Amino acid sequence: MVAAAETMTKAAPALGSVKLSVRDLKISYGGKVALEGVSLEIRKNEIFGIIGPANAGKTSFLRALNRMDMFTSGMKVEGEIRFNGRDIHQLNNVYALRSRIGVVFPLPVGLPMTVYDNVALSPRLRGIKDKRELDIIVERCLTRAALWDEVKDRLNTLGSLLSGGQQQRLTIARALSQEPELLVLDEFSIAVDPVTTMRIEDILKELRGAGKHGGMTILLVTNLVQQARRLADRTALFLEGRCVEIGETEELFTGRVEDQRTRDYVLGRFG
Repeated sequence: MVAAAETMTKAAPALGSVKLSVRDLKISYGGKVALEGVSLEIRKNEIFGIIGPANAGKTSFLRALNRMDMFTSGMKVEGEIRFNGRDIHQLNNVYALRSRIGVVFPLPVGLPMTVYDNVALSPRLRGIKDKRELDIIVERCLTRAALWDEVKDRLNTLGSLLSGGQQQRLTIARALSQEPELLVLDEFSIAVDPVTTMRIEDILKELRGAGKHGGMTILLVTNLVQQARRLADRTALFLEGRCVEIGETEELFTGRVEDQRTRDYVLGRFG
């Protein structure tokens, strides 16, 4: 476990295992700094957690990963973000980048179309037209999102008519249909009940694992510190626009920390 300032030297992953690398990241809106001095690396096939109170810069960090600065007035991103070793700001096709980084937002955002079409949209945009192939993709993604058994007889129903928990899993299935290498979840449990939350957590463990559906890298942003403890291999604490500490998750929760604010936060003394 290391303090954030030491991340790139003491906690550097083994050569060739880095999926996402961030160095000296600074994000501002109209001159007001939202996040600065962030350097971290996310390893291939790990669940990396980010915790911290509101206005700590977590959502701004995710926006930068997905190049939303291109469409957000006044948003300025400085520093280096490398995905699979390539600087994302030098990529000509931002839409190709977004197909590799799937994002699930805090509230389910169902497209105004059927359950089937919600999942089939991305494959169709990639040029897949064969109905049998689309059927296989839709079933596979809905199964991986633990939703197939509940909706297999309602594929032609509007996705917006599903329950809140089902809609959240539908957004996960839609993200998976892009075949992402990095799955980003921003406060996915805000709009769902505890039972559904646990089901989604089980899904994430399987996606990260070595099973038949595994092998994905996952970035999890959560205000629920115990959720980070259950899921994340390593966790970073964002506080007041900075990443104050990064470490093996269990170490952060058992007191082996560099910054006392980390200990205070995971114990619920503030935030």
